[in-house]
Amino acid sequence: MISLFKGQKVDLTKNNPGLSKVLIGLGWDVNKYDGQSPFDLDAAAFLLGANGKVASDADFVFYNNKTHSSGSVIHLGDNRTGAGEGDDEQITIDLAKVPATVEKISFTVTIHDAEARKQNFGQVSNAFIRVADEEKGENLIRYDLGEDFSIETAVVVAELYRNAGEWKFNAIGSGFKGGLKALCENFGVNV
Repeated sequence: MISLFKGQKVDLTKNNPGLSKVLIGLGWDVNKYDGQSPFDLDAAAFLLGANGKVASDADFVFYNNKTHSSGSVIHLGDNRTGAGEGDDEQITIDLAKVPATVEKISFTVTIHDAEARKQNFGQVSNAFIRVADEEKGENLIRYDLGEDFSIETAVVVAELYRNAGEWKFNAIGSGFKGGLKALCENFGVNV
């Protein structure tokens, strides 16, 4: 398995010929803090065109729109607590079914109701994304986000993108203020 640092890119399909079914696992822990509300972090995927925007709101896959119309991207469900080891939320991707107009799939994590609950990514630790070969059950890539965040309420964790007929993985780890709404506006989703 390849461990990446922020900003690193790696070939996914070139290094794994025949790979089509990919499992994206996202996980995190919440630090001890004084707030009264539980933390509910949400993973999502944005299917983007060459312009870096979604073609329609249906290209935003999350807990309220779990399956992309192409069947290529499926969110496996909302975890409201983040308790326990391993993945907290998972998204599967069938690379062979991703529409040709999609150049990039961005993976994000946001904090539900962050402003009302006075929560941010400075209170989250051990956040990671992993990419596995779903058919073989093998981990291929892992990116640990580190503790780079303070007041952000949303993070673009990583992306899969097309490059010369192959898929590559880019470890991004870029924080946003303004939570899910700011992310959606950035990627062209109507909120």
